[in-house]
Amino acid sequence: MKNPTWLRLVAAVAVTLATSGGLLAVDAGPAAAADCASPVFKRQYFANTTFSGTPKKTDCDSAVSENYGTGAPAGVALPKDNFSVRWTATRDFGSGGPFTFAAEAQDGVRVYLDGVRKIDAWKNVSSTQKKSVALTVPSGKHTLRVDFVAWTGAANVKFAYTPRTSATVDKVKPLTPTGVSARLDNATAQAVVSWAANKEMDLAGYRLYRREEGSSTWLNVGSTTGTTYSNLPTAPGRTYFYEVRAYDKAGNVSVGSADQRVETVALTTPTGLTAQGLDEGIKLTWSPVRGAVRYIVSRSSEIGGDVSTSGTGFTDTKATRSRSWTYRVRAVDGAGRVSGYSALVKATRPVAAPHDLTATPDAHRVVLRWTVDPDTDGQYYDFNVYRSLSLPVNTSIEPSRCDTTYTRLADGRYRYTCTQTMAPNTTYHYVVKGYDNAERESLASPTVTVTTLASDQDTTPPAAVTGLTAEATEYGVVLDWNANTETDLKRYTVYRGEVLRDEEDGTAVCSGSEWAYLSPATTHYVDATLPDGDEHCYWIDAVDTSYNSSYRWTGKALVVAVTELDLTPAVATPEGSPVSLEASAADAGGAVDLSWNAVEGATGYRVLRWDRDAGRYVSLTGDTPVTGTSYEDTAARSGTTHFYWVTAVLADGTETAPGADWAILVPPGSDG
Repeated sequence: MKNPTWLRLVAAVAVTLATSGGLLAVDAGPAAAADCASPVFKRQYFANTTFSGTPKKTDCDSAVSENYGTGAPAGVALPKDNFSVRWTATRDFGSGGPFTFAAEAQDGVRVYLDGVRKIDAWKNVSSTQKKSVALTVPSGKHTLRVDFVAWTGAANVKFAYTPRTSATVDKVKPLTPTGVSARLDNATAQAVVSWAANKEMDLAGYRLYRREEGSSTWLNVGSTTGTTYSNLPTAPGRTYFYEVRAYDKAGNVSVGSADQRVETVALTTPTGLTAQGLDEGIKLTWSPVRGAVRYIVSRSSEIGGDVSTSGTGFTDTKATRSRSWTYRVRAVDGAGRVSGYSALVKATRPVAAPHDLTATPDAHRVVLRWTVDPDTDGQYYDFNVYRSLSLPVNTSIEPSRCDTTYTRLADGRYRYTCTQTMAPNTTYHYVVKGYDNAERESLASPTVTVTTLASDQDTTPPAAVTGLTAEATEYGVVLDWNANTETDLKRYTVYRGEVLRDEEDGTAVCSGSEWAYLSPATTHYVDATLPDGDEHCYWIDAVDTSYNSSYRWTGKALVVAVTELDLTPAVATPEGSPVSLEASAADAGGAVDLSWNAVEGATGYRVLRWDRDAGRYVSLTGDTPVTGTSYEDTAARSGTTHFYWVTAVLADGTETAPGADWAILVPPGSDG
């Protein structure tokens, strides 16, 4: 476009300011040669009509299409008359073919192909002149040049070169596509073919052909305007050949490209499957299968059934311990096709490392204790105890002798104990490993360090507790015993457990654990437990200030067994109540605090307490439900266990199923 007069004035002001130090002047001199990527033109401006001297500016122009009006080109230091512009570009025309070169200009324009003039309209005219020519461009790279001269008056120029695509005119085939490659996409089990773009300006697209090995018939499997074709379905274990043909707008088709071979994969059954029982689970590994994108590990449905994995290994952390598990593997390709099963393998996960290892010393002995959970840790045959005078403890040597005994805890775990006679005033380090009946050893427990006492320290345990009795009451089990007379008594330890009876001979043992610690002045204890008819066993251990203990050192104690009273209401609580009730003895004593959740749609709540004499639940709130979500039963009798229901009263007068709970009120002064 023409430079308006005000733009020329602004430019003049800018130059003036620059020379006076007001602005940084823009160099209006010759520009550096532009690097213009084909087919973009390099454009050069000259301040004369002979294209002589150094260009005033060189830049890139994607098309020759300018209207300068009656002024100079914008942004270039040229006179408004008698200037010239030259455009040059070199491009690859591919196979070439028939083209139309069209130019129009005011004033003169000339067009050259490889230096040969094809259009000549070199006149100083007062209106735009037009000229076009039909010609054939040979294949390969060629240079275009457009020269334009503006002598006087208005100036404009335009040039275009376009292929002639009529089938009656264009008989030139595109060149054969190059850079063709084909591969099997393992992720989809389908073929992918790619190639370099053809250079023909009249190119319409590409056709992809395929034939199977052993066949001479090519099948057209797709067309595209791009340079990649994917998602070509294949059958396993076949060999295919692919070629690409280019076609133009006149319907001319190139010769096919060089054949590209693609060999597909027929999945084989996985081999080399091994299974290893480790602490973290059953570790499986197998050899990779060509063409597989994932594998299916089949295992017993008891631990979750099939598992999919992308690697050639899997660790089954759900496999329970001390049990043999069986596995097999299949391969899957990108199309979802599945191989046959591998051979079966078996493995057993070892028992877990013992937990909670402790060591209690006196002058000549160390008592070790640890726990295991048969529900999660496996089935133990026995344990190995490893001892060392230095760290780390060496577990590759013969374990130290330590016969173990055990008791079953209330939560189902087992506590094991072993006692070793050791030298006084010596530091020892211990770890324990369990093993199963196949002598598969667990990992080691954490290390414990213990120092035996000096030989002159107190190593005499208190006397065993005597006179222990247990009485079942409406508020739990009451224990009483004779006071020990040792002056250094530190505490009493209450043990509670369950009675385990042999079904064949009827013999019974008590399996228990520490339940409560009491001061040395105490000889009375209330185990405020729900009276529901269970059988419990108890024993009391006396511990002195040197932590000597008759029970821990000898493993013997006076054990009493007692069967609780059974105060369970004769009326069972229905299931499915929306009310969640909590009952507890009031802090001040002599009352029961009840609280529950709010039920949507409830207009009130009824509170009921079990009446054993009447054999039913009796309302404590009368005919008028309470509107809150708490209630204090101040009339509850102490020295017994109370059972409660709370129902939600709905807007239609109906009541929900009751929520239930119980609370024990121990008589004042009876809790030891």
